[in-house]
Amino acid sequence: MEFPKKLAKRLEERVDRDALRRLPGPVSGVDFSSNDYLGLSKLPVVAEEAARILRKSTPVGNGATGSRLLTGNHLLYAGTEAVLADFHRAEAALVFNSGYDANIGFFSSVPQRGDMVFYDEWIHASIRDGMQMGLADTYKFRHNDMADLEDKIARVIDRCATKNLGGHCYIVTESVFSMDGDSPDLEAIAGLAEKYEAYLVVDEAHAVGVFGDQGEGLVQEKGLQDRVFARIVTFGKAMGCHGAAVLGAQSLKDYLVNFARSFMYTTAMPMHSLAVIQAAYSRLADAWPGQELRRNISFFKTVVEELGLTSTFVDSDSSIHCCIVPGNEMVKKTALKLQEQGFEVKAILSPTVPAGQERLRFCLHSYNTEKEISEVLKLLANFVL
Repeated sequence: MEFPKKLAKRLEERVDRDALRRLPGPVSGVDFSSNDYLGLSKLPVVAEEAARILRKSTPVGNGATGSRLLTGNHLLYAGTEAVLADFHRAEAALVFNSGYDANIGFFSSVPQRGDMVFYDEWIHASIRDGMQMGLADTYKFRHNDMADLEDKIARVIDRCATKNLGGHCYIVTESVFSMDGDSPDLEAIAGLAEKYEAYLVVDEAHAVGVFGDQGEGLVQEKGLQDRVFARIVTFGKAMGCHGAAVLGAQSLKDYLVNFARSFMYTTAMPMHSLAVIQAAYSRLADAWPGQELRRNISFFKTVVEELGLTSTFVDSDSSIHCCIVPGNEMVKKTALKLQEQGFEVKAILSPTVPAGQERLRFCLHSYNTEKEISEVLKLLANFVL
């Protein structure tokens, strides 16, 4: 059977723009590309703790056997959600199979028809997809621009009041943006949310494990957890495992159990996945390796400055540091040169980022050495200066 012509044309357009995605092979060089910021995915003590948790759980199953609303709600779910709620100082937690599932489940079911959702223009694709599946009106504000956010909220709310339209207001942002590694002014956003009686929702995917006294995330580092309606935390980044959770009030959890389709209509995660999540959180509580990561972030920024590369990098205090190399062809060539020298650095192409904003994305880890950081940046300077 012939492949559909419309689909073939879309693939050809990607090839013409030098933007066709292909699945890469395993990481073979020095890791500056994975989201395993703390190295927990490879830490033997985490695997050993997960095995201990499983041994205590009876009966042990290889699969969940069904959705959580049917046969898949095994006892490790209750224990894991209690751990998450306690660690993140939330009233309740609800585990989803992935961050994507959590975001499409939340944003397709929580904001209702007549509600207003104000979202940062660089918000993650999973949030955009969730909003598209929902019925609320959505409004984009300029990236991390509090003045633009307030202007849009004030104008929209005033228009709705004039037309006697009711509806709740939601403000959505990330605490660390995945393509730049930068952060919004969360205190200012929380203030705007309170001023306009809006519900603040923060995706903490790239902040959990990195910020806070023990990796609790940026919301808790700033003491804002009681001013945020919902937090989405994911475990596939610094936690080194899989899954995600929505943190909030017990009533929010009850609502999502009843109305979030990505939660209701999918097979639950197996016991092993929950055990690894618990084990990873135990590691944060007992021996958080975040100080090593923070030292590497500081050292990376120092070397960038010393080499005169500051103007090419987006300012960031997170694990993600991006060097702008405009053009898909040029950024791919530069990434390949670094990879050929043994450094696994990925190119981020348009349309994932806007044309002209293509970049090399350096992900820093607690296990990177200062020698590795110095060497890769000195190589980079040869190619971009």
